[in-house]
Amino acid sequence: MKLLLDYKFLIPLALLLGLAPFYPEPHLLEKLSMLLAGTLQRPIDIFDLAWHSWPFGLLTYRVSRDLASRGGRP
Repeated sequence: MKLLLDYKFLIPLALLLGLAPFYPEPHLLEKLSMLLAGTLQRPIDIFDLAWHSWPFGLLTYRVSRDLASRGGRP
């Protein structure tokens, strides 16, 4: 579990999985724009949004946990 939450693993994972495929538009950006437009309705699109965003959620968790353990000091 410690390896999964290591920054050396999380940052490349978030960039590669979150932004893949890179052309013509990253899936995460496409699904977020669909969500904001109200057209995110098909189950495969909802799953795609979850699949491409979970690494960013894990990275956010790790950063917030590290900041909380340091007391918010730089």
